[in-house]
Amino acid sequence: MSIEILIFLLVLFGLAGIGTSIGYSIMIAALVWLGISGLDVAIGPEKILQGLYNGFVLLAVPLFIIASNIMNSGGITERLLNFSVALVGRFRGGLGHVNIVASLIFSGMSGSAVADVAGVGKLIIGMMTHKNRYSRGYAAAITAASATIGPIIPPSIPMVLYSLVSNQSIGALFIAGILPGLLMGLVLMIMNAVIAKKRNFPTEAATPFSQMPRVTFNAFPALMMPVILLVGIYSENGIFGIKTTATEAAAIAAFYALILTAGFYRSLSVKSLYEVLIDSARSSASVGIVIGGAFILNFIVISEGIPEIISNTLVTKELSPIVFLIGVNLLILLLGCVLDATTIILVIVPLFIPSCRALGIDLIHFGVLVVVNSMIGLITPPYGILLFVINAVTGIPLREIITEIWTFLVMLIGALTIMILFPDFVLWLPRIFGYQS
Repeated sequence: MSIEILIFLLVLFGLAGIGTSIGYSIMIAALVWLGISGLDVAIGPEKILQGLYNGFVLLAVPLFIIASNIMNSGGITERLLNFSVALVGRFRGGLGHVNIVASLIFSGMSGSAVADVAGVGKLIIGMMTHKNRYSRGYAAAITAASATIGPIIPPSIPMVLYSLVSNQSIGALFIAGILPGLLMGLVLMIMNAVIAKKRNFPTEAATPFSQMPRVTFNAFPALMMPVILLVGIYSENGIFGIKTTATEAAAIAAFYALILTAGFYRSLSVKSLYEVLIDSARSSASVGIVIGGAFILNFIVISEGIPEIISNTLVTKELSPIVFLIGVNLLILLLGCVLDATTIILVIVPLFIPSCRALGIDLIHFGVLVVVNSMIGLITPPYGILLFVINAVTGIPLREIITEIWTFLVMLIGALTIMILFPDFVLWLPRIFGYQS
């Protein structure tokens, strides 16, 4: 390892250690690396502009953020919750099941775990803790655990970012996330059922079958969002006879969300829309800074030949693909305790992609594992971001949330293990739609 890269790492971790945003830390450290390497510091901005110019897919990120924020502000969340209560509320621990089912449904609109917590999460925690039917810690823990499904089932902002660094089909990634997302929901519901029986959690009043058509009708337009996205991306003729890219599908999703909330449900005012756009701009800018830093970092990593060094080292050790995947996933689990998913995908994952190719590991399978793993990191104590988000929006102490999160964390890691050991489980749906491994 060269002295230049060592200085780069010292500056990067030093800045991050004192609380500097990871995007700014990467950019400043990159400028230091360029300076001591005798290169023009203007290369940094040049690489950012080149990456943005060639990264048409990145437009999908702010568009999905806008779509999810419109859904949150436009009253869609309450309708989805009513639909979920009608489906599974009648069972023991019903609101825990409602929490998970609502996350499965909402994941088809937001593409973001944080959006899931801020939207469905806050409301369902209030319902669960009303009259002390569920402990605050349990309600918050199951909400955080179910929110990890958000970026697995399409649309998915992390998968858009992975597509950028791996040059893989977003459509194949989206389709590949469906079964893993459902598996995660299933294992969480099994654990909720076990705990509900043990703690004698209450059931909710069963929704009469005569009311099911009305409840379903109210939620049906929102439920169509993921269908529209996947039809647009993956069907032969697309939407209205036009095949769309993921970016164009994201634009359609944002427009559909706006028409749905402002026109069909009439629940979004001009003032609320203005606040949505401002909030979406802030969130997009935060992601954009990290993406910009990642473009420069990728240039540095390639210049130093780090991916080739890692790949050659692993190949000479004759690691099997399964051993490699287990090792990388353990590393990402550990990194997920301290880094957010965007940083892991844009900064860490590109180092292992050449090794995946050398070992014959399917990059769509690897991408799904990376995203699932990164989401598990969001609820891993002590620094899981979703734990802090729930603490901020509800005021529930972190200690109570962390006490209850461990059982759900173990179940999600078990689901991840199944995905690692059985790649055909992940790749079955993409292959049906024509993906060639």
